[in-house]
Amino acid sequence: MEHQENAPSTVEGVSGAAPEQAAAAAIPAQAEPAGAPSEAAPSVAAPSVAAPSVDAPQAVAPPATTCYRHPDRECYVRCTRCERLICPDCMRAASVGFHCPECLREGVKSQRRARTVFGGRIAGGPPVATITLILLNVLAFAGELRDNAIVDRFAQLGRGVMTPNGTVFPWPGFVPEGLVPVGVAHGEWYRLVTSAFLHALPSSGALGITHILFNMIWLWRLGPVMEVQLGRVRYVSLYLAAAVGGSTAVYVLAPDSAAIGASGAIFGLVGGYWVMSRRLRNDPLGGNGLLAIFVLWMVVSAGIDSWQGHLGGLLAGLAVGTGFAFAPRGKARPWVQAGTVVLVLAVLVALVLWETSRLGAI
Repeated sequence: MEHQENAPSTVEGVSGAAPEQAAAAAIPAQAEPAGAPSEAAPSVAAPSVAAPSVDAPQAVAPPATTCYRHPDRECYVRCTRCERLICPDCMRAASVGFHCPECLREGVKSQRRARTVFGGRIAGGPPVATITLILLNVLAFAGELRDNAIVDRFAQLGRGVMTPNGTVFPWPGFVPEGLVPVGVAHGEWYRLVTSAFLHALPSSGALGITHILFNMIWLWRLGPVMEVQLGRVRYVSLYLAAAVGGSTAVYVLAPDSAAIGASGAIFGLVGGYWVMSRRLRNDPLGGNGLLAIFVLWMVVSAGIDSWQGHLGGLLAGLAVGTGFAFAPRGKARPWVQAGTVVLVLAVLVALVLWETSRLGAI
């Protein structure tokens, strides 16, 4: 207790030391009036840094997504070759993706087309060449029905005489007054071809309408098979060469007789088919039996039909068919085949010239 009494009081010491200071401490400090100079340390303002101005982003137009051939059509598919945009109408299915029409055409040009053993192009669809040949024969027959004089003007005839009204008579050994000499011997070589598209009229002889009927049936049976294997160009070449071969045989063996019909060309197709079937070792039509039937008919019909034309067409078909079937493969094949046709035609022309000189017309 004594210790507490003798100890000086802290409160008392403060109040007793300076009353004025205590009063001043008790009074709160008054705020300085505005505009009065401040005695505090001057504050240093931080330098103001202007914020960089950022332009508003501009709208960028998306790339064009329209077909290069149809600008009004939006699309998102590209050609896998040229990478141009193509619409559904321009898409051509490819092994990978789609091609545009231009790239498809370029690709087709660069591809090698498949060919048969004889070099003919493999083309689908109907036998266009055979149908064309049949139509030509039918049109020629219709012309004969309308004007019978067509037969006299375009039939195969070595030599004969024609009246002013167009009627043809066999060669009498001289040219009677008022008549005109006609026939291959007198420069009408076109008869070697045109006669193969004419046929007997319904009112003529034992053949009649069956002449064109049977020839067209056999042409339709043989033609498509030959056309597929040879191709259209080789097939037509064989047909025409056989037709000229038949007419040439008639001119050489029976120059004073007239002949018409596609029989020589049909016999040529039989000969060509027989050679082709031997080369392919594939005989869907029965080449041996077919050849035997035609040879037998040539002998049996010798009294009513032109066996000379049949024989000439058969030999020409065998010759051309051999050149087509056994030509070497490679780049030389078309040249060998074309050379065979040219050689056969050259032989036929030589025979015509020889016979004409023998008859004394040159």
